[in-house]
Amino acid sequence: MEYTLKVKLIHEEATLPFRANEGDAGMDLFSIEELTIRAGESALVRTGIQLELPKGTEAQVRPRSGLALKHAVTVLNSPGTIDEGYRGEVKIILINHGKEDFRVLKQMRIAQMVIAPVAQVNLIQTEDLTISERDQGGFGSSGS
Repeated sequence: MEYTLKVKLIHEEATLPFRANEGDAGMDLFSIEELTIRAGESALVRTGIQLELPKGTEAQVRPRSGLALKHAVTVLNSPGTIDEGYRGEVKIILINHGKEDFRVLKQMRIAQMVIAPVAQVNLIQTEDLTISERDQGGFGSSGS
């Protein structure tokens, strides 16, 4: 299924999100500012973009594997959700799990964004749930 995502650049140094390779699920998001995230701390990083998501979708903000592997920097609330109706600036919460301070540079790829459909469900309060094979087993119940 193909959707149209509208992106508004609201800062002179903003970069349009893009896929590094054809067929990639995620589009890279870029920083418009320079800042240092101290070891063990988090920061809100501006992207300088606003979105108009297609009806019935969300944007999931996910970590970049290279930042996670090389610097132990990741998206704190991963995946972060941008709701269909949100029109404010996209900002990314990064956390530095590393032992050294991490420097975010302008135009650095800081996260990736995946557009995903959202199921709209009707909630029904009930006293009875269907028994499943798994039932209440969780937290390691399926093995190591």
